[in-house]
Amino acid sequence: MSKIISLANQKGGVGKTTTSINLSAALASIGKRVLLIDADPQANSSSGLGVEIRELDNTIYECLVNGVDPHSAIVETNTKNLHLIPSHIDLVGAEIEMLNMEHREQLLKNLLTKVRDEYDYILIDCSPSLGLITVNALTASDSVIIPVQCEFFALEGIAKLLNTIKIIKSKLNPSLKVEGFLLTMFDNRLRLSNQVYEEVKRHFGNLVFNTVIARNVRLSEAPSHGVSVLEYDPSSKGAQNYLNLAKELINRQK
Repeated sequence: MSKIISLANQKGGVGKTTTSINLSAALASIGKRVLLIDADPQANSSSGLGVEIRELDNTIYECLVNGVDPHSAIVETNTKNLHLIPSHIDLVGAEIEMLNMEHREQLLKNLLTKVRDEYDYILIDCSPSLGLITVNALTASDSVIIPVQCEFFALEGIAKLLNTIKIIKSKLNPSLKVEGFLLTMFDNRLRLSNQVYEEVKRHFGNLVFNTVIARNVRLSEAPSHGVSVLEYDPSSKGAQNYLNLAKELINRQK
């Protein structure tokens, strides 16, 4: 049975999608069977893995709103062992369409029961909001990775996310836990990056991953080529960071 992990932070631009793509690819490169679910209407995880969204019959939208079997939405990527359920801009309207559905917070959880046994890890790239789709993702997940950008307002909004996680634990998913806080866009030449790291470490202790994701131009370039950084430039610092993160995540399960 797979471990389901959401990547969530309602603050945009913190590296959720970059981490979703590259952590998935890193886990797959180690030999794990991985399914990435793009639960963000911007569909950046989908385009970042080279999927042509306009040519698809089914996406996560059709699965959630129309009850389409998730197997028919799964696409293979250029990375061996890595599959994707892509997103679509239509997902913007899904929250309104889901409002009157029965067990609306558990639609994604019910979907994933159909594919869960086929993968070692299922990662969910959440949108930068705490709406119904993100609530579905957290309800379906075993744990949450929270990417935190090394910038001045790093901790802004985290309290709100942690409160949402607390509510979901009490009402919908008692076993949900925080897998860890991941520091992204780290530059050890900058005093601010080091200060943010120390502050997050002071607040959250062992919940902070030892691996930090350094600023790396290859990480920014890879999505425009429709591949992960591990395929684009396997020797780059970004590729090595995400491989280290994948190994650290696996070791945490032991």
